[in-house]
Amino acid sequence: MSESVERHRRAAPEGVRVAVLTISDTRTPETDTGGDTAQEILERAGHEVVARHIVKDEPSSIRTALVDLLSRKEVDAVITTGGTGISGRDTTYEVAERLIHKRLDGFGEIFRTLSYQEVGSAAILSRAIAGTVGSKFVACLPGSRNAVRLAAEKLLAPELSHVVFELRKHEKGR
Repeated sequence: MSESVERHRRAAPEGVRVAVLTISDTRTPETDTGGDTAQEILERAGHEVVARHIVKDEPSSIRTALVDLLSRKEVDAVITTGGTGISGRDTTYEVAERLIHKRLDGFGEIFRTLSYQEVGSAAILSRAIAGTVGSKFVACLPGSRNAVRLAAEKLLAPELSHVVFELRKHEKGR
């Protein structure tokens, strides 16, 4: 790993304040295994889950929830689960893509590469996306527990603090 990345990771906050938003027409707090998985892995990595919500897979509901969570001072990042597939009801990607100012294309690319190792060519069906909205980070994951585990363990837990450090650095520089 480069010296610069290591230096940034050392300067990054130890924990990030995260909101977990599950997008589903069927999940309830009792059956939200994707949200549970995200919360468990992120907290184990030292992050704090400061909000957790479930909304129906309706574009206006998703947008309202994302805008609300991203506007909260106590939220540094929003992680969504669900609605990133290709069915007619999957609209998370379209909503998030319109809100994102700077896309982090590598997130989706690496997620699909890692996913391919687990599920094979079905990985092409994922429209996982991440980026920045102002000084906040948003990542949209598929709803399955295995997909959330993969993204949270391999991408979010190791890099979330670094991403927030970079976003805060940019904010301070203005």
